[in-house]
Amino acid sequence: MKLGDGNRAVGSTVMNNRSSRSHSVLTVHVHGEDTSGNIIHSCLHLVDLAGSERVDKSEVTGDGLKEAQHINKSLSCLGDVITALAQKNSHIPYRNSKLTLLLQNSLGGHAKTLMFAHVSPEGDSFGKTISTLKFAQRVSSVELGAARLNKESVKVLELKAEEVALFQIVASVTGGCTISDYCFCYRRLHSFRELQLFNGKNTLF
Repeated sequence: MKLGDGNRAVGSTVMNNRSSRSHSVLTVHVHGEDTSGNIIHSCLHLVDLAGSERVDKSEVTGDGLKEAQHINKSLSCLGDVITALAQKNSHIPYRNSKLTLLLQNSLGGHAKTLMFAHVSPEGDSFGKTISTLKFAQRVSSVELGAARLNKESVKVLELKAEEVALFQIVASVTGGCTISDYCFCYRRLHSFRELQLFNGKNTLF
């Protein structure tokens, strides 16, 4: 966390002596295994978003202006994702920014998400406060449903191990393995697996 905080871009503007010039994301990955051998994957994102900025008031120029533009664009993309989720659209524009793509698994129904909105009591910030509260209202209207457990069963792990084994065999025989070779082996493996299941077998070799 100290390393990430130290790498975060911070600068001085007319509005804020210590203005965040970038978002900050800390991601923790946790892997566990239950008594049945099933693997469970978990991920925790701790996100501190830089605030939207009115460049006419902050009076930033040069690199500061580019930073503000990138921040505002990513926040706008996040707003578009929230709106699409609230409206239950079939297409959610996660790929419109690196921020929303990174946080996709936290916003797409596979997780529990908690968001805090920061507002200012200053009268000069009234417009931004209203805008922030409206965004928070949109966020609160999003229904993602129950978080789903990200679990890989023993059977899935066995199939993955068989894929790797087959890939290694082909590579050792041919002296190397291209992407097309791998795709061919992958298709053959699944066809062979379906045949095994049909015959009541459960081993590859």
